[in-house]
Amino acid sequence: MSIIKSKIKILPKKCGVYQFFDEQNKLIYVGKSKNIKTRVASYFSKKHENLKTKVLASKVVDIKYVVVKNEMDALLLENNLIKKEKPKYNILLKDGKTYPWLCISQEEFPRVYQTRKVKKDGSEYYGPYMSSQIVKIILDYISDMFYDNGWTPFTYLNKNKDPDTKEKYLQIISSARKIIKGNIKILISYLTKQMNDLSVCLEFEKAQKIKDKITLLNNYQSKSVVVSSSLSNIDVFSVNDDEQYAYVNYMKINQGTIDITHTIEIQKKLNENVKEILKKVIVHMREKFKSNSKSVLIQMNFPSFIDGVKFNVPVKGEKKTLLDLSLLNAKYLKMEMKKKRLNFKTKKTSSGVLAKLKQDLKLDVLPNHIECFDNSNIQGSNPVASCVVFKNGIPAKKDYRNFNIKTVSGIDDFKSMTEVVFRRYVRLQNEKKELPQLIVIDGGKGQLSSAKKSLDKLKLKINIIGIAKRLEEIFFPNDPVPLYLDKRSESLRLLQRIRNEAHRFAIAHHRKKRIKEGLSSSIDSIPGIGPKSIEKLIACFGTVNKIKLASKNELEKIVGDAKSNKILKYYSNT
Repeated sequence: MSIIKSKIKILPKKCGVYQFFDEQNKLIYVGKSKNIKTRVASYFSKKHENLKTKVLASKVVDIKYVVVKNEMDALLLENNLIKKEKPKYNILLKDGKTYPWLCISQEEFPRVYQTRKVKKDGSEYYGPYMSSQIVKIILDYISDMFYDNGWTPFTYLNKNKDPDTKEKYLQIISSARKIIKGNIKILISYLTKQMNDLSVCLEFEKAQKIKDKITLLNNYQSKSVVVSSSLSNIDVFSVNDDEQYAYVNYMKINQGTIDITHTIEIQKKLNENVKEILKKVIVHMREKFKSNSKSVLIQMNFPSFIDGVKFNVPVKGEKKTLLDLSLLNAKYLKMEMKKKRLNFKTKKTSSGVLAKLKQDLKLDVLPNHIECFDNSNIQGSNPVASCVVFKNGIPAKKDYRNFNIKTVSGIDDFKSMTEVVFRRYVRLQNEKKELPQLIVIDGGKGQLSSAKKSLDKLKLKINIIGIAKRLEEIFFPNDPVPLYLDKRSESLRLLQRIRNEAHRFAIAHHRKKRIKEGLSSSIDSIPGIGPKSIEKLIACFGTVNKIKLASKNELEKIVGDAKSNKILKYYSNT
């Protein structure tokens, strides 16, 4: 599971498709998401009630992904991969169905119709469409175009009797073709007029249905990068590199869809340039995936080195869009591997520092989980405290916690520390969550003793120290003599970093609380202005001074006429 979590950390927060593999490197699940990282993390960070999801998560040992431009492409690519690979845990898209297309047939009098099969018959195919509802809206409009121009099933059957008929018919087909290609402004205008006419006639339910169609069309896209009827049996290769590595992406297009996508990292050898690496990868990938494509798209010019295979560098159109998508995935592999190496280096460094800290503080365990507490108040006002968490020497910010002091009045850092430490660990105990190996208290002997009281009350045996700012003295419970670490010591630097982070987090929370209280305090005194109105005013104006300077019209928009008069009257008398 730790390997999976480290993989999740370096996943992109981009739209795309993710793939889960088991220990035999077999694809067991394909999914799509607007945010790959968040979606994949949800499989491993929640307690799932669904047994299938639990079993799936337990089987995953590797994660791969493909970044795409939008949700439509993610949905279509997911569909293609599921139908081709038939992963064990995908059940919804194994039925063999495909997305709908619109076809303009190659006939003397072309027909416009919906189909789920793209044939090489000379006809024009447009799509695919994510929703058959969009196809129906477009076909209904095209049907109305024919009826408006006098075409009925009867006149269609007798179309060859009038010589002018063909020209009129082809004009309608030409208009239909423009709409199908994506020029849907005419269609939206047509539907908007229908909706407005229905509203005037008070037929609101019918008008709402038309409005839903308009919304659907506004979100419609006629083109997809991952599915195209005009592309077939093409290989796409792209490369991105740095000083030590090259990152190559391969996509195989078969029958208009992305059939295979694979990205690899290659370590550079002495004096090896990118072109040489790319040539080797092209040969390797084509052999591995048994490609017989006669057309290869690449990003740089070099002569053909495979008999019968043509290499092209596209500059525009669908082929250029495909190459750009391949380049995008090569780029993300580069970013992923850099993060991976950085995380490994950080983890290795942190491991050494934690071992040194264990030695310096004479701890019985390696302090992989450290928590630090700090208090913050100004002249006893708005007392707060913070708890920051470091795991493996790195901040675990999602585990940070703020505390508002509830049981202490006035200035009493000692009692405040007793309260927050008790509240923190009684909760962790009740929720049966992991306890730290080391607790750090920002303060000297007094704060440390106060914190220790809470641990004793809870009967917890956790290593705990206090660190005083002035001389960076480290105090231990029941030991009056502090420990002084070398100022250049990695152990001390880590403790200082943790202490400073707790201080920063406490001050930030205290500042927010102070500002909020300062904003609301003077407004609280206005008769007839309640908490909800105060919240609205603060959200809109931000400061009391801006509320004082606001005009009647500005205040009226937020709280209404009566309350705006009360506010203006109050501030005119103060």
